[in-house]
Amino acid sequence: MKNIIITGSSSGFGLKAAKDFADKGNKVFATMRNPNGKNTSAKADLEAHSKNIKVVDMDVTNDTSVKGAMANIIAEVETIDILINNAGVMFLGITEAFSVAQAHAQMETNYYGAIRVMQAVLPSMRKAGSGLIINTSSLVGRMSPPFFGTYTATKHALEGYSQALRYEVSPFGVDIVMVEPGPFGTGLLASGQAPAHSEVLETYGQLAGVPSAMGESFAKMLSSEDAPNPQWVVDAYLKLAETPFGRRPTRTVVGITWGVDEINALTQPIQDRVLKEMQLEGVLGGVTA
Repeated sequence: MKNIIITGSSSGFGLKAAKDFADKGNKVFATMRNPNGKNTSAKADLEAHSKNIKVVDMDVTNDTSVKGAMANIIAEVETIDILINNAGVMFLGITEAFSVAQAHAQMETNYYGAIRVMQAVLPSMRKAGSGLIINTSSLVGRMSPPFFGTYTATKHALEGYSQALRYEVSPFGVDIVMVEPGPFGTGLLASGQAPAHSEVLETYGQLAGVPSAMGESFAKMLSSEDAPNPQWVVDAYLKLAETPFGRRPTRTVVGITWGVDEINALTQPIQDRVLKEMQLEGVLGGVTA
């Protein structure tokens, strides 16, 4: 049995992952905001599914909330074997028209939120000499399509932080990996906001309507019979959890790839070469791939 923390467990990949990991006999701490408020139904669903699931009230955008929730979890089980950073929000629209506050709001959840939770579990993982952190990134953490600019920035930030951290904690037996889903019907689009600067939108003419049309097209595609199955992402989590330390790939692309699998294959060896060129191979243990 492993002790597992999953953020963003109220819907999508997080909800399904909590159930699947619990079904395998693991103790799952399913974290979410407002489990006794707007997410009451998700809490009830998870608790009814398995006695191995404990729903935890935690807001990844709040330092006090994260520190308190994580301290309580670690006090209960002492060792955290796996952390899955899954919480996320996404805004789709004309990039210039999103305010700094809107860009910051996405960073708070997708980037700073992940850092808060990682920093809360890493001391215990390093002390134990083992642990796995799976950061849910995106295809757009490796490339930048139009209209996703503020969201893409958060995932590029998460990728950069995770890559560096992977090198640094590997000598302690701790693995940091990324899962990069393509488009899936998880409701992520519904978490978005319209751009705040409407006066900017007006100057874009017909182009201003393209993101909404794109969103509608995505929603239609993702609800069709041929849509990628969100279970594929959960299966990637499960496979990484079962793979031994030192043999897990840095990045795992799931679903529609948009060429990101090719980008990873091309750039990862170059990225890993930095250890040799900075004369850090012996110091950091050389966990790559």
